[in-house]
Amino acid sequence: MDNGQAPPDWQSDQFVMPAAEPAESELDAAEPAEPDPAAFEAAPEAAAAERAAAEAAEAASDRDGPDLRMSLEAVLLVADEPVTEDVLAGVTERPAADVAEALRALAASYTAEQRGFDLREVAGGWRLYTRDECATVVERFVSDGQEIRLTQAALETLAVVAYRQPVSRARVSAVRGVNCDGVMRTLVLRGLAEEAGSDPETGAILFQTTGYFLERLGLARLSDLPDLAPFLPDHLDEELDAGSDTTR
Repeated sequence: MDNGQAPPDWQSDQFVMPAAEPAESELDAAEPAEPDPAAFEAAPEAAAAERAAAEAAEAASDRDGPDLRMSLEAVLLVADEPVTEDVLAGVTERPAADVAEALRALAASYTAEQRGFDLREVAGGWRLYTRDECATVVERFVSDGQEIRLTQAALETLAVVAYRQPVSRARVSAVRGVNCDGVMRTLVLRGLAEEAGSDPETGAILFQTTGYFLERLGLARLSDLPDLAPFLPDHLDEELDAGSDTTR
């Protein structure tokens, strides 16, 4: 029915729907929560725990890779000559004292476990060797043609050099009673002997044994050579000096 009034304009600013009152639950959610004192107390402990975890992770990353004993075994297995403790400390990036302790522990464990090889300190370094008890088995495995053996003359000459070093070729020849020039050259070529300066009186070249000589004999130092004095004749030095003078 038309009462003479215009219908309400729903798009007009004059007609505004009343806003709905918020529910009680919404009012509660809108209010800021009071701070929990326990959370503030736990924050420093959580930060400390996080720092400890980070430090542990960093330490674990520093220990990545094989342990010290495993690393030493791997290096010694491929070494073709004795390796010094300083070199092993460098390649394993560990203190030299720790390396020395680990090497001795390895040597003791190989002996206690009766391994077929042992770890020896020779010629200023460390190297793996087959155990003496297994010599017969190793000899059967290694054929004679694979190893160049020294002649009897070379062995005698090498013995003179080892016990009389530094010594000249003339003095070696006097001890053996034959000319040893060729044999001395062979020993030098094999790496068992080397030049050690010259005699200040005669100018003759002197010779001495090498680290390879100690390695082949399984000795740590020349003082480990067996004592030869009981097998030598009396007044040997005078005889050697006389023979040396006639040979020079």
